[in-house]
Amino acid sequence: MNTVSISNLKVNPSKIISLAADYPVAIENRNQVTAYIIGKDLYEKLVSYLEDLIDKKAVEETNFEKGKDFEKVVKKLNL
Repeated sequence: MNTVSISNLKVNPSKIISLAADYPVAIENRNQVTAYIIGKDLYEKLVSYLEDLIDKKAVEETNFEKGKDFEKVVKKLNL
């Protein structure tokens, strides 16, 4: 993982952002990691993964035997 100081980030943020395109960059302040910068693609993959994980968990925890008839729900919603 790349690590840069907050001072370097302030001097050349574009360079640090381009480094983060492929892999996260740790930002240090006084030799302690205080933040991470990740690229757009990695962020979107992480969000997608989390959404899928949440959906999967919801499906696993749902009792479909207590469900309502789909046709009745559609009619009630005027769909």
